[in-house]
Amino acid sequence: MNSSIPHSPIAIRSTSSPPILEGEFWTSKQRQASSLHEVSYRACFKPQLPRYFIERYSSPGDLVYDPFMGRGTTVIEAALLGRRVAGNDANPLATIFTLPRLELPEPSEVEERLGTIAFGLKRRAEIDLSMFYHEKTEAEIVSLKDYLSGRRNGGNEDAVDRWIRMVATNRLTGHSPGFFSVYTLPPNQATLPQYQEKINRLRGQKPEYRDTKKIILRKTKTLFKKLSDVERRNLRFAAPGARLLVRDARSTPGIEDRSVRLSVTSPPFLDVVHYAQDNWLRCWFNEIDSSRVEMTMTHSLDEWSAVMAEVFAELFRITADGGFVAFEVGEVRKGSIRLEEAVIPLGRSAGFGCNAVLINLQSFTKTANIWGIGNNRAGTNTNRIVLFQKPNATRE
Repeated sequence: MNSSIPHSPIAIRSTSSPPILEGEFWTSKQRQASSLHEVSYRACFKPQLPRYFIERYSSPGDLVYDPFMGRGTTVIEAALLGRRVAGNDANPLATIFTLPRLELPEPSEVEERLGTIAFGLKRRAEIDLSMFYHEKTEAEIVSLKDYLSGRRNGGNEDAVDRWIRMVATNRLTGHSPGFFSVYTLPPNQATLPQYQEKINRLRGQKPEYRDTKKIILRKTKTLFKKLSDVERRNLRFAAPGARLLVRDARSTPGIEDRSVRLSVTSPPFLDVVHYAQDNWLRCWFNEIDSSRVEMTMTHSLDEWSAVMAEVFAELFRITADGGFVAFEVGEVRKGSIRLEEAVIPLGRSAGFGCNAVLINLQSFTKTANIWGIGNNRAGTNTNRIVLFQKPNATRE
């Protein structure tokens, strides 16, 4: 069993099967990652995954990219490691979660700004949120929403406002007093109002008051708690030139030809995750029409592959000669569909060589046992990553 791969593997250009390497290439223990990653987003991978590839297949100053950036795990991890960064996602929430953690205001600035925001104690949302929030908490959330909207629409939004928006969006719902809501689903997915009413009845609970400003400040301090001086400098280096796009990953004209040294990504997997349903409350808070956010959601492997073929063509355009793409494909439908078998020919058709399929095996974590993750067998948590490399250009 292999436990590592060479720093600069030779691209495999043939149609033969690439080597399959199994082992624990990284551990996903949350405490070993930067505290800056501790924002919740559905279907995100642990930061140790992109770190593994960033450290081996890029150098400080190289451009690292994620075409499906989600909460920004690859982008933030690359910035922490001193790389230049680019990211893209069809969901505008992705930029809301990512950009503030590059700009990084000081906690004292956040506290000062929160002190200037006036809360109208009788404010109410235009939709019924009483099953989630105490009426005073709801008033604070609506006041905060309107303040942020006014700052943005007036062209006055700055890094401190964006940070407050990001943290508040992350704290809207959850299952502890550290969130604005009564006990509900984990913070990476918001249940629908009618289901929350059922949860409240079953638990015999009703929303209690949550001090939103205190919660935002507490979460801010948590996100900062393990940042080193070097990491802060690296973030300041990456932020001004960061390119964060809100587009279909098949067309990213904001990224130059042959400019990306490494892409690390995890695309949407068929119909496993319901993005619009999970994010409806976050979209409301940020005035995003979730019905207009077009995500790649298909029941058909053929349809999914057709979309990914165009994504690979775009990745080939922007990848530097000799550059890499680490494409995480997971295990879909309890392992009955192995997406690497579809992805390898797609990457090769675009012009990439396929170096290897990495299967990272790790023992269950406490969290995985609590939530009963169904795509793990025999006490292991599995990541499946296909590693591609763009050949060097032929020189005359």
